[in-house]
Amino acid sequence: MNNSKAEIKKKVKKHIPKDWLCELRILYRLTKQTVHDIARTGIVNLVIITTMAAILTIFASFFRSAISISAFAHELGNVLEISVYLKDNADANVAKTRIKEFEHVESVALVPKASSWSNLKREMDLPDIENPLPDTLHVKVDKPENIDGVFKNIKQLNSVEDMSYAQDLAKKIEALNHVVNVITVLVVIIMGMLTITIINNTIQLVIQSRKEEIEIMRLMGVSNWYIRFPLIMQGAFYGFSGAVIALLPLNCVQNGLNHMHQFFMVPTPLYAQNFVIAVMFAMAILFGAGGSFLCIKKHLQV
Repeated sequence: MNNSKAEIKKKVKKHIPKDWLCELRILYRLTKQTVHDIARTGIVNLVIITTMAAILTIFASFFRSAISISAFAHELGNVLEISVYLKDNADANVAKTRIKEFEHVESVALVPKASSWSNLKREMDLPDIENPLPDTLHVKVDKPENIDGVFKNIKQLNSVEDMSYAQDLAKKIEALNHVVNVITVLVVIIMGMLTITIINNTIQLVIQSRKEEIEIMRLMGVSNWYIRFPLIMQGAFYGFSGAVIALLPLNCVQNGLNHMHQFFMVPTPLYAQNFVIAVMFAMAILFGAGGSFLCIKKHLQV
């Protein structure tokens, strides 16, 4: 029965011409009601927005720092190489071609034993003996976490005598990346919970102050979204305002990280700041509006 009524309403609505001027007036009234609700909340607005700004600053600072730490880890990973020492009877070019075919191998550089011996003789006073050094291949891997797998694949080649790489450093880089990612996710979860809780309590106060007014609107048959919209917009306003204030401390964090990148001569991630700001505003508005929506569903049967 209810489904058939809903279908009839949809069919009727399709045939009703849209009055855009009327809809704009409704939107204007809803915006006006949102501003009125914010003004009615009074000094509490300042407390909410300041708290939101503090939460968003912590989130954005962690997120921006995580991007820089990942850039440092990637740069260190690029320095990591697997040194492959070939057997005396091995064809270095064949081994080089074979290793290039392995997955995650970025580049392979051949250092002939004659070249290595010449360099060593220039650096040290050595007797005139036969060259004892092997042909060496320096293998670069695309990501630090893939270096162990590439190492095992190369080790299976018959032409390989011995191999080495900074295994401890690679593991530390991988662990650092993992810790940073976990912390960032935890900060996002905590930020979401705190934001929703703060917005929830605030909107609950607004609902209590407008309880009689909302009951009258419901008895008059006012649309549910007409009641919800100003409250959801109020939550989104708190999120947006908090994000605007959080830009100032975030800019200080950005400047500090830029100096660090310059000091260690590591390129600053491209568009990192703009990306963090976009994510911060999106999450602030989403959590703000989402907190309001959850509160409305909890305290109003609309």
